[in-house]
Amino acid sequence: MNHRHRKVLHAFFAHPINANIHVREAENLFGELGADVSHTKSGRMHVALKGHSANFPVPHHSFPKGEVMQIRKFLETCGVDPERDFPM
Repeated sequence: MNHRHRKVLHAFFAHPINANIHVREAENLFGELGADVSHTKSGRMHVALKGHSANFPVPHHSFPKGEVMQIRKFLETCGVDPERDFPM
């Protein structure tokens, strides 16, 4: 995982919540983690990672804080820990 992907991963787990994460950055991060990412006809992003799956709305620019929290919880459910697995 390169530095840019690590930076985005740590942004999802940052305190206070970072609301400046763009959709394309998140898609690239999910791909780097080994997830299958697809888009539905209703404008949602379907992510399947390590036996877990979730759907997230796709905003035009960056994710709102509520979506960042949902993605953070999804990554935690999948067992992703940025400090342990991908330190800066």
